[in-house]
Amino acid sequence: MTKQIELQGRVFLTFTIEAISGLHIGGSDVGVEIGGVDKTVIRDPLSNRPYIPGSSLKGKVRSLLEKYEGLPQNQRIGQGAIHSCGANYSRDAQKEQGRKEYEACAVCQVFGVPGEREFGIATPTRLVVRDVQMSEESARKLETLARTDLPYTEIKTEVSIDRVTSAANPRQMERVPAGVTFSPAEMVYSIYAGDGCDPARDVSNVAELVKGLVLLEDDYLGGLGSRGSGKVRLTGIKVKVRSKEDVLSEAQLLGEYDSLNQLVTELSDLQQEIRQHLNVN
Repeated sequence: MTKQIELQGRVFLTFTIEAISGLHIGGSDVGVEIGGVDKTVIRDPLSNRPYIPGSSLKGKVRSLLEKYEGLPQNQRIGQGAIHSCGANYSRDAQKEQGRKEYEACAVCQVFGVPGEREFGIATPTRLVVRDVQMSEESARKLETLARTDLPYTEIKTEVSIDRVTSAANPRQMERVPAGVTFSPAEMVYSIYAGDGCDPARDVSNVAELVKGLVLLEDDYLGGLGSRGSGKVRLTGIKVKVRSKEDVLSEAQLLGEYDSLNQLVTELSDLQQEIRQHLNVN
């Protein structure tokens, strides 16, 4: 049977990510050879500046929402697991039971399911998350004013103590210093109609994405979070929308927000504006 899906429009969410504490998003281990650093950060190979991969940002927000919603971790990914609707059903059962599970799960609707799901062909991922580069302002400050241990980064030494011998075991971790900003972060959220898609539900699920960003501010981004790293704040938030009829035009600005708290306060009005611009009932 032929499936038909129609793009209704897209919502563009841009913002600045500020590191409130040192930020560590792991890269390769070449630093062990060149600087004695146990854990290095990921860097852009052209500029040598640290950046935030879109996969890290998207994965963290999804993980936080899965825990918030209490969803089962039923899909093996590498050494860990995530939630994925339909994972517990046979291939034949996925078409019906898997789809029912999916239709009740805002997380999988927003962040996507594996393409091998029997219902996956008609359920496109709504959310795209771009890589986020270090802001030019922060890069200039680190280049000219700051005294960093490595280009654009600091070295944080941690010491573990053997409980029996009391011997110290120091380790060095590379971090982006507190106060550095990454901008512009961009999330692109698509609204679909057609088989298996409900544009009204997609607009409602914008709240799920915002909820995930609030959870991110309460938690941490990257690694070493339980030991002080990775606290971030989102500022300078802008929300734009572009309908399918205006695909050749600039996206229209719907709102600007200084903080996530302000966006949360005005979220209902924002969703209503999105419905009006995309003719979603």
